[in-house]
Amino acid sequence: MEQEEPEAPGGGRPSVAARARRYGRETVRARDAVLAAVRSWVRGSPGTHIWLLVIGVTSLVIAAASEGLETFLLHRTSSNIHELNKHPLQSLLISGFWIETPSSFLLYAVLFELVHANVERWAGTWRWLFTVGVAHIAATLISQEVLLVAIEHHAAPRAMRHVVDIGVSYGLAAAAGLLTYRFPRPWRWGWLVALVLFFATPLVAGGTFTDVGHAIAVAVGLACGLLVRGRPTWDGTAPARAVRALRGSGG
Repeated sequence: MEQEEPEAPGGGRPSVAARARRYGRETVRARDAVLAAVRSWVRGSPGTHIWLLVIGVTSLVIAAASEGLETFLLHRTSSNIHELNKHPLQSLLISGFWIETPSSFLLYAVLFELVHANVERWAGTWRWLFTVGVAHIAATLISQEVLLVAIEHHAAPRAMRHVVDIGVSYGLAAAAGLLTYRFPRPWRWGWLVALVLFFATPLVAGGTFTDVGHAIAVAVGLACGLLVRGRPTWDGTAPARAVRALRGSGG
């Protein structure tokens, strides 16, 4: 049991040394509570953080590479028409672990924590992984088929067969779609409308094959709602529970 600090002589305020020791203990408790919360968060979403770690490593590789090597790596790891014809399985898998601009890694890290980690903790790793994997494959194949048709009809240049098509945005779009079912009604409809507007507006404005892929990925995420049927929705008390947990872990 923690002992109380002795009062100053005469019942006055505790000494500076006593206040410093008390502040030090409170700081340590707060630090331990934060570290415990972080460890719990990471343990609850291992797939998200392993994925993010791999993307961090590949981003460092791109950032450190020469211009020629960077161009080679981005094209070699793309899931474009050329690579899909030559190495279909390899290009589909590897393309999901690279981002074209290393400077955008921090943005992706924030999005992974807000979207992927929340979905994985709520739906479970395997449901989350299935949704993201199916969406990545479907969005890639269909969007590249749309691009191939455009090339064959001379609506796009033949050089687009070698376009850089890497990144994790299809998986993020799918997870955002699945996250719809985490919201209770009527907030769910607001989130759904925001998703539709965000991903459909580029299509209406004459978007690229990537915009087609994003729309497909969101549709896959929404279609996977059956996987999370019966899972609890947010009830608005989670922040309060988190605060109580931190206070409780502080002693």
